[in-house]
Amino acid sequence: MFAKRITPALLAALAFIATATPPVLTAQTGSVSPVAPKKEQVQAAVREAYEKFRSDTGGKNADYIPYLAQVDSKLFGIAIVTTNNDSLTMGDVNYSFSIQSISKVFTLALAMKELGADKVFDKVGSEPTGRPFNSPIAVVDMTTHSGNPFVNAGAIATTSLISGKDETEKWNKILDFYSKAAGEKLSLIDEVYKSEAATNTGNKALSYLLAKYDRIYADPFESVDIYTKQCSVGVNALQLARMGATLANNGKNPATGEQVISPEDIPHILSTMAMAGLYDGSGGWAWHVGLPSKSGVGGGILSIVPGKGAIAVFAPPLDEAGNSVKAQKVIDYVSEKLNYNLFSPSSVGFK
Repeated sequence: MFAKRITPALLAALAFIATATPPVLTAQTGSVSPVAPKKEQVQAAVREAYEKFRSDTGGKNADYIPYLAQVDSKLFGIAIVTTNNDSLTMGDVNYSFSIQSISKVFTLALAMKELGADKVFDKVGSEPTGRPFNSPIAVVDMTTHSGNPFVNAGAIATTSLISGKDETEKWNKILDFYSKAAGEKLSLIDEVYKSEAATNTGNKALSYLLAKYDRIYADPFESVDIYTKQCSVGVNALQLARMGATLANNGKNPATGEQVISPEDIPHILSTMAMAGLYDGSGGWAWHVGLPSKSGVGGGILSIVPGKGAIAVFAPPLDEAGNSVKAQKVIDYVSEKLNYNLFSPSSVGFK
């Protein structure tokens, strides 16, 4: 995303310019993409986006999960982590929010690590359903597979693929995998889990529809419970950006150096993010922004810039499709300013 070297004079100038929420910059040694923008370019783009959209009041918190409805709608944080472990943060980046559907990306990665990509594709599929993410009609219409791993039915089916002698072992394996991707230990937000577990009747119905068509691979209600827990994992914006940078870095966590995700699985994960990562807004997102991304109704969006890094934005108010309004605007703005569009030849090698 940006070059490694930044002078003390430039840092001092940027600190002087900073207003209410000064960015935090750290740098480590490592490789960087030859077509990455310079660090100061990223700094400027993120600062501009933060100031431009910080007062935006569009959208509203998810209210079908009681806990999410009560989260402060003014919270707003941006984090970038690069493949060489540079980081930039701004705003409310220490607030731990529930990862929600962004978790689907990493459970998919774990399932492929255990079973191989081909078997997961055969059992779950990777086709946009053309229907809302929680649609039971999509399950009935697509009886040969569960659509894709990012709609709820497909995500529950993916979770059911994770091996373990019992629910506890499966859950601990998922949480440990998420923690490795984040580079630090993550934990369940128990209040979110309890709130979701009390209102997940629709997901239980989806699990039984999957069972009807032999498209769930463990006990349906157990799978729903594990899925509910994975959506209730707490992350802050910096942790989420590091999880994304692990994907951008060919599966290797840039902070720890651990190969968390198999390199051969990265294209499958990113392609699914591009097709189905923003619910019913995925096509428009690919058209306008061109980054593999995944949103969650907790207010987070994670976008991957392969070979460069990742940007995570947290702001709870959502649009009608379930995607953070501010996060979309920030990532769109930064992507355009820095030419991050994956489908642009200049973004991936041509100048």
